[in-house]
Amino acid sequence: MAGPRVVIIGAGVVGAALADEISARGWTEVTVVDQGPLPATGGSSSHAPGLVFQTNASKTMTELARYTVEKFSSLEVDGKPCFLQVGGLEVATSPERLAEIQRRHGWLASWGIDSRLLNPDECVERHPLVDRDKILGGLFVPTDGLAKAVLAVEAQIRRATERGVRFLARHEVLDVRQSEGRVTGVVTDHGEIDADIVVCCAGIWGPKIARMVGMNLPLTPLAHQLAWTGPVPALAGQTEEAVRPILRHQDADLYYRDRYDGIGIGYYGHRPMPVSADDILSVDEAEEMPSVLKFTEEDFEPAWTETQSLLPATQEAKVEEGINGLFSFTTDGYPLLGESPQVKGFWVAEAVWVTHSAGVGRAVAEWLVDGYCSSFDLHECDVNRFEPHQLSPEYVLARDCQNFVEVYDILHPLQPSGDPRPIRTSPFYARQQAHGAFFLEANGWERPQWYEANAPLVEGRNIPTPNDWAARYWSPIVGAEAQATRESVALYDMTALKRLEVTGPGAAAFLERLCTGKIDKSVGSVTYTLLLDHDGGIRSDVTVARLARDRFQVGANGNLDLDWFSRHLPADGTVQVRDITAGTCCIGLWGPLAREVLQPLAEEDFSNEGLKYFRAKHAYIGAVPVTAMRLSYVGELGWELYTTADQGLKLWDTVWAAAQPLGGVIAGRGAFNSLRLEKGYRSFGTDMTYEHDPYEAGVGFAVKLDKDDFIGKAALQRRKADVRRRLTCLTIDDPRAVVLGKEPVYDGEHAVGYVTSAAYGYTVGKGIAYAWLPAGLAEPGTRLHIGYFDQRIEAVVAEEPLFDPTMSRLRG
Repeated sequence: MAGPRVVIIGAGVVGAALADEISARGWTEVTVVDQGPLPATGGSSSHAPGLVFQTNASKTMTELARYTVEKFSSLEVDGKPCFLQVGGLEVATSPERLAEIQRRHGWLASWGIDSRLLNPDECVERHPLVDRDKILGGLFVPTDGLAKAVLAVEAQIRRATERGVRFLARHEVLDVRQSEGRVTGVVTDHGEIDADIVVCCAGIWGPKIARMVGMNLPLTPLAHQLAWTGPVPALAGQTEEAVRPILRHQDADLYYRDRYDGIGIGYYGHRPMPVSADDILSVDEAEEMPSVLKFTEEDFEPAWTETQSLLPATQEAKVEEGINGLFSFTTDGYPLLGESPQVKGFWVAEAVWVTHSAGVGRAVAEWLVDGYCSSFDLHECDVNRFEPHQLSPEYVLARDCQNFVEVYDILHPLQPSGDPRPIRTSPFYARQQAHGAFFLEANGWERPQWYEANAPLVEGRNIPTPNDWAARYWSPIVGAEAQATRESVALYDMTALKRLEVTGPGAAAFLERLCTGKIDKSVGSVTYTLLLDHDGGIRSDVTVARLARDRFQVGANGNLDLDWFSRHLPADGTVQVRDITAGTCCIGLWGPLAREVLQPLAEEDFSNEGLKYFRAKHAYIGAVPVTAMRLSYVGELGWELYTTADQGLKLWDTVWAAAQPLGGVIAGRGAFNSLRLEKGYRSFGTDMTYEHDPYEAGVGFAVKLDKDDFIGKAALQRRKADVRRRLTCLTIDDPRAVVLGKEPVYDGEHAVGYVTSAAYGYTVGKGIAYAWLPAGLAEPGTRLHIGYFDQRIEAVVAEEPLFDPTMSRLRG
């Protein structure tokens, strides 16, 4: 036996995959327990229809699915395959859906999955049951198919068992033991099993198990309808289980699969049917299995009507059986992976569908054994990504149900979130409403995108209107606000930026260990720096301001940064980390006239000599005490002004009163994004993630390899000399050809990369798109094309930054 003692709770498709993957990496002292029989345990895996569509806006989710396809294609049980690679076909019955499948085709090209756009005749050739007159086109993915989930569970159980893993069926988990903040074992109805690590793969029971260690999972089991027809005469004599592609009719929230001479029909168009994990029946109580609820025929009637229309051959058949099957939904549609922040050794791999199961098994196995995941970027999936309000029962239920409703909807990248809103508002909210702010949500914060009060600014300006898709959640006011920032001065609400405070006698040494830059500098210093994982991948980019000898303020990207800091705190108590965001607020005051606004309000010296670039100091702005940091994410002279939330409104009013006579404006996130791209500033989570290193991402200047050891340093020294891809600036001359991100970039007919962030540059007069490209194509002047729906948009690699390369405006 090797490795720590691991107990995996749940032997469904995720638990079996993890047991297989972790034992293949040498950890064999592993026990898997499940309350049900093996291999059909009674959870979602046991009734899942098995359709595996790899298409996803998320690169990570697509890669998890691709690995699942590859692995399941290699598995069999007694000569029976675990994957039927019949391909996947999505059909469009409306012009809007036709455009959407073109966009989805672009995602697949971006992520390296082969796919083809089909005309109606080609769709019918692939799936002859489809009524040719009903469809406008389709998207075909040859490697999609049907996962035989129960067989895949059995195959992976056999492999893990051969390596020494124990599987215990009919073992109900009653409790998870812990001592001094660490798991020690799992209590079942057959006794206790000692453990150093416990991984919850309990699926729809996940919230119930997690509560045993005080962990709140934002997961809701929801019922989803699945029906099976009797024999369809047109399929008479079909002896193979599946010969036609799995089929999605997303305009009607439907999907289909073969089952010999019948058809399976899945439906998401009905009302949400949430179920509490506590109310799910036990294996012995359930009539069929715990994850299967009684079929509600009245909810299925629209699905059957639409099915008979799209697939006329079904008019000669009947629905003979059906279930309301339980699946896991989360507030943002992504899985829940990672370790509890409170109880060491308790991990979760939850809200994972069959489509991504093997990929998740590999990801979590790597994370456990190596301390990080090298195969996938998991920042979207980390269970610790949520803000506290996102774990409230009301929020979780509302958003999980919304995600069920929207599962097949056409969603714009900027589409506002639904209820509950508003949740978090800055002290400036009333003033923003009075100025006609158009709000979008950022981590629960209501954040202005633009202000209708600035409509008069548009007159006389050249603000090109983008294409129809890019023009959603856009206004020409965005361009006017961006130009006005460069011309005079603007106020930006930066309150949604997460702020952490790191204090204590060990704070400087602690930050030196975690950050790539030099932090132990004079009081008043501000440092742009990176947080790296042990493999050299970027976990975040942050600013660290030394406000006192033993007190630092960190401008972070989200709750994962707080989690990262918290996990690395020294055991001796010499460092404390806390989230100060809710009690504080921030105004970004930027533009060439920013000093003329600020200096008359303060006795402190805000000249270039009085407060240099990337320095901070305490001051009074009128009656309000602030921490002023000379930073600018828009590439203009100015400051981030921080104060406590109770005095935020007074700060806003004071600064705004001084800015107005100088032609100052208030500006929103739309202008901010345009300006930051003109300046070439990266956004973590969009432009760079865990899978990228600083040299690829163009932020190598934030790494000081000559400083003492920091997390990721050794790996960086190996990676620095082998940069094969680069985050690259592309410009687009056509003012209507504004792209939004995730589009493929082509060199000739070959997709060679993908867009990260994009916007129109209202100062430079060009469209801007940052993209990951092979290093050999990242040379300025290289001409490429961006795939945008059914278009190919000309783009050229440009020197960056596009605006103020000498930094004269920032440093003046």
